[in-house]
Amino acid sequence: MKRVSVIVPVYNSIDCLERCVQSICAQTYSALEILLVDDGSTDGTDRLCERLALQDNRIAVYHKPNGGASSARNLGIQMASGEYIGFVDSDDYIEPYVYEEMMKALDGSDWEVAQISRDEVDEEGRRLPDVCVPPEQARFCGTETFLKELLLHQGDCSFCTKLVKRELFADHQFPEGVLNEDFRLLVELLQEIRGIIILPRQGYHVVCRKESTTRKKTKDSFSRVFLDIVDNADRVQELVNRAYPGLRPYALRFNLYQRLDYLLHVPISQMTKENEFYGNVKRYLRSHVADTLGNPYLTKKQKGYLLLLTAAPRTVRKAHARRMERRGQGGA
Repeated sequence: MKRVSVIVPVYNSIDCLERCVQSICAQTYSALEILLVDDGSTDGTDRLCERLALQDNRIAVYHKPNGGASSARNLGIQMASGEYIGFVDSDDYIEPYVYEEMMKALDGSDWEVAQISRDEVDEEGRRLPDVCVPPEQARFCGTETFLKELLLHQGDCSFCTKLVKRELFADHQFPEGVLNEDFRLLVELLQEIRGIIILPRQGYHVVCRKESTTRKKTKDSFSRVFLDIVDNADRVQELVNRAYPGLRPYALRFNLYQRLDYLLHVPISQMTKENEFYGNVKRYLRSHVADTLGNPYLTKKQKGYLLLLTAAPRTVRKAHARRMERRGQGGA
């Protein structure tokens, strides 16, 4: 049997790691190695990793200074010995059949990547609405079609739902120090494969955890992911212009949507002349008003928000904030 290396980046996951690892150990595909990469945990998770390794000789543990999930994944790839590589986030868990089904789809074929479908659950295991709708039956999705679905926010860019031939990582790694890293790397790898086989069963469970009260957001909190999604939109636009001209309307829609997402989340305090990134987003939208109006892949609601935020972003955001404050005071 061909070996599958499952990489789990771990950071301060003491309350959920055991469930995650047990779900991997329970796989019906037995030719596994499980790499727990402790990314400088401070809550005792590092010791839990060692205890779990004593329970199953397929588990190997690696400790490193904190550097983020991408650096942990990259170390795992370096240490992995399998012909195929999978990833599971320490918050999540999988069904026993996941790697067996993906290996059946890949083994004996010339496909390089398989994808299991996923669902999303809350911390109590209750199903949430699907972010990615699974196919009714297994389907091979060619590169251009898969990229199109990503640009329409219909595809799944997560590496956690995928099994990938190790050789594809020979010249690629997860970008470190940025977010939205799965999307960026997947778009790179799509240029080297024919496509992805997508399986219908929702065997990967993404656990949506409530934000810790100790890390409660303030009105000025802002994740850099909203910067990185705009950067990645520009990257994919360049790729489409070069290699997939038929996807230009979809890439343009993607660019407009990602900038809308940025403007809906950037703190009002950062919407200033001094903020160069904010200024570039405004200029882009103002130069693409006709494209906003004419793009058939944006909804009426999205177009409305884009046009309002293009015309007067600070004013619109302030008005929205006042409205939300009134709703909060009224208990709505």
